[in-house]
Amino acid sequence: MIDEQTAREQVVTAADRLFYTRGIQAVGMDAVRAEAGVSLKRIYGLFPSKDDLVIAVLHRRTEQWNTGIATSAEGAKTPEEKLLAVFDFLSGWFRQDDFRGCAFINSYGELGASSAAVAQVARQQKADFQRYVASLVEELGAPSSLAPQLALLAEGAQTTAAISGDASAAAHARSAAQILIAAALGRVPAAA
Repeated sequence: MIDEQTAREQVVTAADRLFYTRGIQAVGMDAVRAEAGVSLKRIYGLFPSKDDLVIAVLHRRTEQWNTGIATSAEGAKTPEEKLLAVFDFLSGWFRQDDFRGCAFINSYGELGASSAAVAQVARQQKADFQRYVASLVEELGAPSSLAPQLALLAEGAQTTAAISGDASAAAHARSAAQILIAAALGRVPAAA
């Protein structure tokens, strides 16, 4: 018998893959059981409700997002480079074969009206990202109004890439971000 941590990891991994590929409401717990190789009784012992499982998946997605952003910014020396690294991260993500958009936007779209807990996790991730961008904008010395503009570019690029299937949304958003940053700092924007 597998230990609790391993079972939990198998279930969250399976649920993440299924929810992200097919949609949360289209996936029953029997499908999660079959994919994870963990009994339904054990799954419900770990996650008393499907919402609890969705929240666990979203927490994992938060860790993946934060790690991806941090990894992309590792070589960046300035706040501006760190801000632009967000769009570089998005560019790589959008090119993955299994890219289906933002799991938080997708989850909120499916369950936001019926699950306050899922809505809260999605809102929290978006708020955390906005705070990250705002901290870099502050460090850059740019007006605070730049932060929500850059966050909106990133969010819009995710949605556009998911719907259109065109990974170039990240490059377009990055170019727009460069122009906004230059304008906010009183520089002449470079031609995009």
